Amino acid sequence: MAESQEIDTRNWQVPDHEVAVFHGRRNDYALVIPVINEGERIRRQLLTIAALRPAPTLDIIIADGGSSDGSLDPVFLQSCSVRALLTKTGPGKLSAQLRMAYAFALREGYRGVVTIDGNGKDDVSALATMVRKLEDGFDYVQGSRYAKGGKAINTPFLRWFAGRFVHAPVISLATGQWFTDTTNGFRAYSARYLADDRVQPFREIFNEYNLLFYLSIRANRLGYRSCEIGVTRAYPADGRVPTKIRGLKGPARLMKELFLAAFGRFDP
Repeated sequence: MAESQEIDTRNWQVPDHEVAVFHGRRNDYALVIPVINEGERIRRQLLTIAALRPAPTLDIIIADGGSSDGSLDPVFLQSCSVRALLTKTGPGKLSAQLRMAYAFALREGYRGVVTIDGNGKDDVSALATMVRKLEDGFDYVQGSRYAKGGKAINTPFLRWFAGRFVHAPVISLATGQWFTDTTNGFRAYSARYLADDRVQPFREIFNEYNLLFYLSIRANRLGYRSCEIGVTRAYPADGRVPTKIRGLKGPARLMKELFLAAFGRFDP
C-alpha cells in the first residue's frame, strides 16, 4: 500500500478507550509504550528517553491497560514530552492495547511505529536505529538481544530456552527468514504494513498476545522487508521478572497462540 493512499478505517475493531492528547504531532514516527501498573519503571524509562541526545524523532504514545498506581500522572507525562495517553476501558490484554495505539497512530498520519515495553528492561538508545531502519524502507524491524551488537543480561533460563529453541525457530520456519528473538517486544512496523488490507491487525481476534506473533509472521509472507537489529535487554539482578504472564496457564496460552499464528489461523 502506498503511503499516500487514504486508509479505510470503517471495519477496524478497536477497544473502547479514553484519549488525552497533550500536544500536536511533531514527528513522522510514533513510539508506542504499552503499560499497566509499571510504577517507577515506566517513569524512569520516560525520563531516560527524554534525556537522550540527540532526541529520538518519535512522538510518544502511552497505551495504558488500566493502571491504578498513579504512575501516569498527566503532569509528569507532559514533562517527558509524551504526546498522548490512551487508556483502554474495553476488554483485552496486550494485543488490545496495541490495536488501540496503532489505530491512533495511523489515523494521526504517522509513517510508522516503534514499540517498546514499559517495564524498563530495554535499552532505549536503540530507538534511533529503529527509526533509521524504517527510513531505509524496512517494514518490520525486530529488536534482538542475540543479534550482532545485542546483549542479554540476567535473562531467566526458561525464558532464554523457550525464546531461543521454541519461539524463534517456529516464527523463522513460518516466515522463511531467520529470527533470533521473537519474544522481544522492542520492534517497529511501517504504516503501509499495518494498513495493508491483507494484514488487518484491527480485529477483535487479537486480544491477548497473538498480535505480536501474527505481525512477525505476516510481514514476510506478504513480501515486506524485515530485519533484526541488536538491542540490550536486562532483567533485574535480584531475579525479579517484570511480567504480566504468570503461572502455568499464561505460557500455555502463549504457545497456543504462537502455533495458531504459524499455521495461518489469524490470517484474514
